[in-house]
Amino acid sequence: MAKRVNKAPGVIINIFFCICSLMFIIPFVYIISASFTDEKVLLEEGYKLIPSEFSLEAYRYVFRNPQQLIDSYKVTIIFSFAATILAVVIMSLLAYPLSRPNYKYRKPVMFFIFFTMLFNGGLVPTYIWITRYLHMADTIWVYILPFLVNAFNVVVIRTFFQGLPIELAEAAKIDGASELQTFFKIILPLSKPVLATIALLTLLSRWNDWNTALLYIKSTELYSLQYLLQKILREVEFIQSMAESSPVAGIDIDTSNLPSETMRFAMCMVAAGPMLIVFPFFQKYFARGLTVGAVKG
Repeated sequence: MAKRVNKAPGVIINIFFCICSLMFIIPFVYIISASFTDEKVLLEEGYKLIPSEFSLEAYRYVFRNPQQLIDSYKVTIIFSFAATILAVVIMSLLAYPLSRPNYKYRKPVMFFIFFTMLFNGGLVPTYIWITRYLHMADTIWVYILPFLVNAFNVVVIRTFFQGLPIELAEAAKIDGASELQTFFKIILPLSKPVLATIALLTLLSRWNDWNTALLYIKSTELYSLQYLLQKILREVEFIQSMAESSPVAGIDIDTSNLPSETMRFAMCMVAAGPMLIVFPFFQKYFARGLTVGAVKG
């Protein structure tokens, strides 16, 4: 008689991961629900999975200047994808020779890269370098060029390249292929998981960048999306603080229509929406690329 297979451990594991999935999904549903809830109802009744009173007031306030928001979307999309593509190409070109055992200066270059992971010049020298010497302040290049190389990502890509069979490169060399031909025609097509992973991490970091605009951008047409949303939120907080002190100043400010709480969640949806669309295209490569590229030292 065939042995009866005990399915209990598998069921328990499935239930465990379903619960873990719900722990990640439910907070996101709360954010969506809160963004569509009336401000007064949210303050009185708290957060609910389904809004008890539907309202678009938070989104109306966020989109009160649609042209500025569209311009910020355009700027953010342009520099995010441009920086991602350039960063992946440059870091791959840097990681490839470091993965080859016959590269003479592999150890000194790796030490220099690893050193930058531990120490950096700081904010003031970086600001002086970018504004006075590179003259990138108030230009779109300040979003792109200073962030093309990340030391950790270079190490991950190099480690992935080391895991590829060295015989492939040797066979290509015997067939007369140059190093660039070997890199672009053999190595890169086999490295889609790690390249997609690094591309996703770079894209997320660029998309969520607001500090660069705060430090270097003065022109409103070059505001990044994250900085613009933060600026809108600061304006609302300023109006509320003025309203609280208005009895002392003798000024009457009506803040009852300002959706300060629900607007925070609406901003989350406006900022995260495009990335939620992009992520599924990278998801199948993400886990494999990050784990395989980080196994070896």
